Amino acid sequence: MAAHISRGERGDAADLPAVVPFDIPHLSRLSWELGSRIVDDDESTRYGTWSHVETPWRLSVYRVTSATVLLRLHTPVGRERFYGAALRDFEPDASRLETNPTWRKVD
Repeated sequence: MAAHISRGERGDAADLPAVVPFDIPHLSRLSWELGSRIVDDDESTRYGTWSHVETPWRLSVYRVTSATVLLRLHTPVGRERFYGAALRDFEPDASRLETNPTWRKVD
């Protein structure tokens, strides 16, 4: 039997950790193997990297296609988490990183 999700329900959608100052709709969690392989690809372009000023969190965003970004979060314990999102869903939130006092752009 198939399960149906009503509008407004997120289903299996991924959530960013609370330390990140925005929430992207339709975010997908990627495996470490897939995420690191995409980031290592020469065709991915770094959109920017931000560092949290109070904790060791670090966020790097890569533009991997003309319409897709990959977010790589370095956790305080040194692990990496990867998420995929539509560029149009991320771009409005990029300004929140620029203006948020707890995040600093490092490149």
